[in-house]
Amino acid sequence: MQKKNIYNINPEEFWTDPYPDLEIMRREKPIAYVPELNAILFTKRQSIFENEKKIEIFSSDQPDGLMTKLMGENMMRKDGEAHLKERKAIFPSISPKTTKLIWRKKFDDAADEILSILEKKSGGELVKEYAMPLSAEALKVVTGLTNMERPEMDRVSQGMIDGIANYSGDSRIEKNCNDCTNSIDSHIDEIRDYLLRNPDYSLLSTQMTSGLSDEQIRANIKLAISGGQNEPRDAIAGTIWALLNHPNQLNEVKNKKFSWLDAFEEFSRWISPIGMSPRRVAKQHRIDEMHFLENDRVFFMFGSGNRDEECFAYPDQFNMTQDRSNTITFGAGPHFCAGAWISRCLIGEVALPKLFNKFPNLRLNSDSPVEFRGWAFRGPLELNCSW
Repeated sequence: MQKKNIYNINPEEFWTDPYPDLEIMRREKPIAYVPELNAILFTKRQSIFENEKKIEIFSSDQPDGLMTKLMGENMMRKDGEAHLKERKAIFPSISPKTTKLIWRKKFDDAADEILSILEKKSGGELVKEYAMPLSAEALKVVTGLTNMERPEMDRVSQGMIDGIANYSGDSRIEKNCNDCTNSIDSHIDEIRDYLLRNPDYSLLSTQMTSGLSDEQIRANIKLAISGGQNEPRDAIAGTIWALLNHPNQLNEVKNKKFSWLDAFEEFSRWISPIGMSPRRVAKQHRIDEMHFLENDRVFFMFGSGNRDEECFAYPDQFNMTQDRSNTITFGAGPHFCAGAWISRCLIGEVALPKLFNKFPNLRLNSDSPVEFRGWAFRGPLELNCSW
């Protein structure tokens, strides 16, 4: 790589809050090599939108990538026909129709059960007591791993997220991630015969029915768990926080000027739960002065593109009045998030309206400030509330 357009970061500060650095990069070095990450970062929305589609140059195939090494070669790390084949195989699980007719009722039941516990209290920490368990229960039914206990789903999902974001190479994080993937394999082994006898719309069942290999099935289940727990958890808790911090906009949602889905989508633009997507340079390429060499690492920074000053009227604000048509929260190319319909249903139709309807006096605890962390994945650490 010809290391032009170099931009240095403080990794700890970037993990605490990446947005100041990303703003500078958009303005001064929109495509820049960051030595601390050993990657070339794309930070402008239009550039991300255009280049993510160029799979012959910026490939998802990353045999040496953390996700592939730790979880196996899932469909997110494939391009072209190989990717489309596996995406087609899982479509019965993640389609809008299945989401509406199958998953919505199960999400409702899970939310009601969790809220029935919370209503016996006067307050609590809603990341741990609401967003996390609801996401875990949703993920259990969608993946088919209903034999996995909720705390274990929480553990293995976080362990894999930590593992695939472990760019510093911490051996303890890698060891824990491997333990988590082994747990998932054990749970798949335990329930697969039951699902072969009793097929349903779960990801495990539909993949087995479609004839995918055992390796493909396991890798895609791990992919779903790595993203299907943490991002909904962070988006649920984060949107609750955003609405409570913007009471006028919360009232506009309650008065139906905006929808709960609007709130979720605006929060996810403003503070993107998935901040980036990695790619491998498949062949030499040049964009202006940046010369890409084969096997260079590229990060498409969705969180930065979602705050592009050229695309949004209020890029650094939570403001539901603005045009969000340029958001790339779920991606922009052939790897557009397969779980987008499920996320919108779980968060915009179930998690948010049920919580605020159950607790109309929900409020933040003023003595417990909410802190966000992360840049590849970002969410609140705790959300202490009273009701």
